[in-house]
Amino acid sequence: MNIALISYSKEIASTNIKENLINNFSFNKLEEEFEDNNIFELNDIKLYTINSEMIHANDLDKKIDADVFVFLSKHKAAEGRASLTCHPIGNFGEADKGGKDKTLCHSYPSLLKNMFIELNKNVENSEYEATLEATHHGPFMEKPLLFVELGSNEKYWGDKEGADIVAKSVIKAIEKCNGFAATNNNTSNKKNNETTKNENIEKKNYESVFVIGGSHYNHVANKAMLKSDLAVGHICAKHNLDSLDENLIKEAMEKCNAKFVLLDWKGLGKEKARILELLEKNNVNYKRSDKIF
Repeated sequence: MNIALISYSKEIASTNIKENLINNFSFNKLEEEFEDNNIFELNDIKLYTINSEMIHANDLDKKIDADVFVFLSKHKAAEGRASLTCHPIGNFGEADKGGKDKTLCHSYPSLLKNMFIELNKNVENSEYEATLEATHHGPFMEKPLLFVELGSNEKYWGDKEGADIVAKSVIKAIEKCNGFAATNNNTSNKKNNETTKNENIEKKNYESVFVIGGSHYNHVANKAMLKSDLAVGHICAKHNLDSLDENLIKEAMEKCNAKFVLLDWKGLGKEKARILELLEKNNVNYKRSDKIF
């Protein structure tokens, strides 16, 4: 599986994460460039820098040959907490922040799960907290993609500790999916700074699900990722439920290969009866979160 990591040249957090990856892992600079920016390579990973805003980088997969795209981004929130987030991409409603109206992208649930697990491991003993966000914003692409973000304000976008946590989490999550081990240049063992094959890297098969309901920072999805063998592929938060119809349910299920819908039972609000009717009418399997967690 070939992975493209995407950085944005005009964003502090994105550049901070990129520099941490290059400095702390054995990326090699290639002779080729993309948009007049250097490309770096580590095993099956290529690190690119683009000059346009990431949420509007539609069809980037037509320009870069990769199986999966991971965007290294800033996270912005009014409360300004030290937060690290990751999430799938697409719009259940209007595309006011890139992408296409009522159109979702393919996600990669096992990579998203591993990313979230690693973020949670690595925030221990730091001021940061890690959380999943619901599916939102662009860009639109036909290849699977996800965002991993450093935030939530300018203070944290430039923070080296936060960028280090994101960089470690990204590499480890990809290791788990691709089955290789990367040498961290800052570890005590520097005998060999080349990446090495490692047959003992843990690779698990998870059961993918589509989460419906709950808040944008989705507690049920967080629990599914950390406390079960479920891998969340898409999340339709409560504020988007009025846009959810049978076509979007079908699209979400297909684009994350979901085995069933996981309902945030307490987070469906006034849409609960309508959502249940939609699922049952279309013979979509579902489970209630309160019966699992």
